[in-house]
Amino acid sequence: MHTVPVALPGKSYDVVIGRGALGDQAGRIRALTKNPSAIVADEEVWKRHEKALRAVLPDLPVIEVPSGEKSKSWAEFERVSELLLAMGVERGGSVVAFGGGVVGDLAGFCAATLRRGCKLVQVPTTLLSQVDSSVGGKTAINTRAGKNLVGAFHQPSLVVIDTEFLGTLPRRELLAGYAEVVKYGALGDEAFFDWLEQHGGGVLTLDDAPLSEAIAKSCAAKAAIVADDEKEAGKRALLNLGHTFGHAIEAEGKYDGRILHGEGVAIGMAMAARFSVREGLCPPGDADRLERLLRRAGLPTRLADMGSIETTAERLVDHMKQDKKVESGALTLILLRRLGDAFVAKDQDPSRVLDFLAEETHLPAL
Repeated sequence: MHTVPVALPGKSYDVVIGRGALGDQAGRIRALTKNPSAIVADEEVWKRHEKALRAVLPDLPVIEVPSGEKSKSWAEFERVSELLLAMGVERGGSVVAFGGGVVGDLAGFCAATLRRGCKLVQVPTTLLSQVDSSVGGKTAINTRAGKNLVGAFHQPSLVVIDTEFLGTLPRRELLAGYAEVVKYGALGDEAFFDWLEQHGGGVLTLDDAPLSEAIAKSCAAKAAIVADDEKEAGKRALLNLGHTFGHAIEAEGKYDGRILHGEGVAIGMAMAARFSVREGLCPPGDADRLERLLRRAGLPTRLADMGSIETTAERLVDHMKQDKKVESGALTLILLRRLGDAFVAKDQDPSRVLDFLAEETHLPAL
């Protein structure tokens, strides 16, 4: 097992990674749920993997949540919260989030607000949630104005990443998670990016050693940034490489499954790299390397690659203006000086971004 500590004053916790991690951590999970607690599970994950979690928590009540981004809603937040209260979940108990990023974000927000905060145990079952959303304490739901605009910072007490769950993950979902793995190399660790160029194939075929190594490196990178900037006052914004463009693309897809979060991030990262080149900030060869690694995995890197998403530069900029990093109406983007060296670029001129997006909307698919 790999153990990655997340060091935060008064609320440190471990991320435990490996095949069989759920059984390995059974004692710690039971200790965190000895007071009245409940499971919040993705309904599809529950159908496939109920037996695995029941082996650890045989008697805990469960709330099933419909699969898909639309469950990160006011309606589901209300429904799940009312059920947790009806089940008698206590402040000293835990909400156990069992599923991908949608369930982790929703259950985490419920835990953050239930009785003004109860404990949270994350058991992520998708690659994307394992390397990103389960670690760091961001919880949220979506609104009509945009993605993740209502939420809270609420750190889990334990994150258990059992790579065995990935064996039933659809290929498209696995690739979406891999985009977030690539992100960690691109934003701050060129050596990891180089490693992915050599070993990414093993990650995507779920070979135990490279898979666990990639997840551990991703979680360690995020843990270091979160420990330095828990509430995104500065450095943590780097974790949004590709997300400002990507969230705008997701919004245009209306969260109906036509574009997955990781697919939006892949396109968004490639766009951020191309915009960095356009602004004279990043060598063209580095943007090409990033796009090549994403495409080799089978990920989209251009808007036209998602043929069913039709949009305009103006609509994308309108979505970007709802981004949480906007200050006094000015756009903030995460851009690249080179691979492994991202930075927070504040006060970006919306007209320059609009011109760039006008070019992007006319790029053909590759």
